[in-house]
Amino acid sequence: MKIGTKILILFLTLNLLSCKGSAQETEIKKSTTEVQLSETVKSTFPKPIGIINDYGRIFTESQRTDLSKVLYDYDIETTRQIVVVTIDSIKPYQNIQKYATDLGNEWGIGNDEKNNGLTIVVCNPCRQITIATGLGTELILTDEICKNVIDQTIIPEFKKGNFYDGIKNGVVELIEKWK
Repeated sequence: MKIGTKILILFLTLNLLSCKGSAQETEIKKSTTEVQLSETVKSTFPKPIGIINDYGRIFTESQRTDLSKVLYDYDIETTRQIVVVTIDSIKPYQNIQKYATDLGNEWGIGNDEKNNGLTIVVCNPCRQITIATGLGTELILTDEICKNVIDQTIIPEFKKGNFYDGIKNGVVELIEKWK
């Protein structure tokens, strides 16, 4: 009987230890999940759907098609990629320039070796627009050039409610200056 009691105690002890080990594993898994969730929260960018990402729905279908053709033709001709993104919010970001830069990096806009991407982000409800350039792009299209295109070409059309004309004219001007 004493041997049976010892075996029972040994069995219960081993069972108790294995349960404690499982609880620790669960806690570790829970922590890992929490880290992944916080990284997911940081990645607030929509999935890219093409060279025109009109999440803010400011273009008609024919305008998206026309602008896509201009951008795809330019990409094929030069390997320089311009992507247009319209959104309704930049949250959790406060700065649209930082949002656009991070979005361009997250989506991998431009050629990796040449870092020659350009991202135009429009947040209509925020009344903000920016142009973010890759490191290779900004050697030619400086911040000053991009700001001038926004201020002198895009914004005047936006003020008239002509979002498509503003973006298309801005894109054409940027392409011209990028030569």
